Amino acid sequence: MSSITPISQSQPLFKNPQLSVLKKPQAQFFSPPISNFTLKKARMVVVSATTAVDNNPKKRYPGESKGFVEEMRFVAMKLHTRDQSKEGEKEPEGQPVGKWEPSIEGYLKFLVDSKLVYDTLEKIVDKAAFPEYAEFKNTGLERSESLAKDLEWFKQQGHSIPEASSPGISYAQYLEELSEKDPQAFICHFYNTYFAHTAGGRMIGKQVSKTILNGKELEFYKWDGDVSQLLQNVREKLNRVAESWSREEKDHCLEETEKSFKFSGQILRLILS
Repeated sequence: MSSITPISQSQPLFKNPQLSVLKKPQAQFFSPPISNFTLKKARMVVVSATTAVDNNPKKRYPGESKGFVEEMRFVAMKLHTRDQSKEGEKEPEGQPVGKWEPSIEGYLKFLVDSKLVYDTLEKIVDKAAFPEYAEFKNTGLERSESLAKDLEWFKQQGHSIPEASSPGISYAQYLEELSEKDPQAFICHFYNTYFAHTAGGRMIGKQVSKTILNGKELEFYKWDGDVSQLLQNVREKLNRVAESWSREEKDHCLEETEKSFKFSGQILRLILS
């Protein structure tokens, strides 16, 4: 290596014309060339990351794409027995409806307790402790007035109308307490009570009427107007109310379905008492 003569601090810097322009020395860093392999690898990393996101989409709940009412319907149908619905998952308990042997006395108990429950639901909605309850006033699905007419008809036929019994009283008290503190859970009971009556409830009513009432159709199973349209109107209101709920609140509502079935089942079994 050639020697380097140091420049004296007193020596004029620009005396030598060849040094009249000084260039800032360039730092020498090693920059390896970017190969096609490196670019491909980078692209592969990006694609892999994208794929990972796509493989973990937001969890979808059964029926969610059609609205929250469809979620409630899905959960409710799973709680039916296999002989009640093709979607049912429960094992049948007791005889199917077609083989029931109801009595007038038992049916009256069922109607009286049902009226207490519908009276309670309609009172809660009218009072509207939570603003969303007011959405469900005068939907056309109300049953209290119809049940009052039916009980009056039985009375005119000479039958004694019983007092409300434990199943109806317990359910009414539960609904009153629930409605004051838990709107999501209350809405679950509201939905299942009214919607179930228009489906399985009508089927049971028809069978009982055929067995002990000579085919008479009670007011309990009649609606003013097209019941399908009435249901659709309420379905839209329920979906609209649930739009403001969090996923946790929706899940809480769905979890109440089993309790709704338990209470309504106890009242239904009065028909056989």
